[in-house]
Amino acid sequence: MKVTFLPLNRTVEFESLPYKRHGKPGSILDVALNFGIPIGHACGGNCACTTCHVIIREGEENLSPMEDDEADRLGYAEGITLHSRLGCQAVVRGDVVVELTS
Repeated sequence: MKVTFLPLNRTVEFESLPYKRHGKPGSILDVALNFGIPIGHACGGNCACTTCHVIIREGEENLSPMEDDEADRLGYAEGITLHSRLGCQAVVRGDVVVELTS
């Protein structure tokens, strides 16, 4: 699997990763932390804030489906789009391109 992080233009490849205990195992947040990608996670990846808000630019179909908790929390994020996800909840199942937000 490959995840490209914009605007860093950094692509990471992996088959499996050690779980960093932030967000769901294999989530965008988990992938970012494993590769030293700077991404907000004030609540520790517990779906209790929006600091890990990302915008999916490609490969939405390669992420886990959005659950109600995530959809509810996203309502508080700044700059939300139809392609917004919380990095702590979106589990990577294939190649994706992710734009990090501030």
